[in-house]
Amino acid sequence: MKPKHRTKNNKMSCVRKQNLFNTITGALRFTAFWIMVVAQLPVLFLLPARKKITVKYMAVFMRIFLFVAGVKIVKHGTLSPRRPLLVAGNHISVFEIATFPVMFGGTFISKNDVRNWPLVGWVANKFGVVYIDRRPSHAAEVLAQVQKEIMNIDWPLYVFPEGTTTNGAYVKEFKSPLFNVAEGADVTVQPVVVQYCHHDGTPISDVDLAQHYAYFDNAKQTAGPKCSRERSAFGQVFHIMVLGGFRVNVYMLPPPPLAGKDRKQIAETMYEIISKKYMELKRYKK
Repeated sequence: MKPKHRTKNNKMSCVRKQNLFNTITGALRFTAFWIMVVAQLPVLFLLPARKKITVKYMAVFMRIFLFVAGVKIVKHGTLSPRRPLLVAGNHISVFEIATFPVMFGGTFISKNDVRNWPLVGWVANKFGVVYIDRRPSHAAEVLAQVQKEIMNIDWPLYVFPEGTTTNGAYVKEFKSPLFNVAEGADVTVQPVVVQYCHHDGTPISDVDLAQHYAYFDNAKQTAGPKCSRERSAFGQVFHIMVLGGFRVNVYMLPPPPLAGKDRKQIAETMYEIISKKYMELKRYKK
């Protein structure tokens, strides 16, 4: 039996049923998504790579995608005006890749191999994604390059320090190398917490998060339920469209003081803040 949640009006919220009508609706949404992608390619060809206008355009591109998918963002808190700014948040599914540009107007720090992905790498380069090479032999050179790039931009950069997505039942411990750019540099790091809810605002249960809304690898989970069917990234997008989307609460928390801390201490501090807030949000009455 599907978990249900009681709202203020004493109504029950649950996952939308997957029937023929909803499948057809989802297919139409998914078709509209690909039409949108194809329609944007000529625009991306004309826009200069890694420039402010193109980074801003990513927010437009992602906003249309979220609208088609039926995903609504609700903002809590304020983005720090300080620059350079690194935004760190928990990672539940592919939809954070769309949510963060819409909310913050910046771009990502990503692993280097994304650069070589067909089409995705080209689009990511256009949108100003900052690449890092995790190989120890290249660490010092890459760190210097990334820190220099961060100092020369006036838009936020975001990172998912878990290094992967989760089932939404918890927050994985953060990987400290992803905070190299903030170690010994005048970089503000702001914690952000992402919470998935039904459209009426009631949180989604762990079981439903794992089965329907989160996008993750079962083998990489250390707690909480697993999904009975692992989907591809585009398969997950289609599934969310069949379900009619969901609501994302984005909590922007105050940047903590990090002066004098090394990357491991920064990772521990950010993990404690983000994990604590996320678990607090999950403590609701069923």
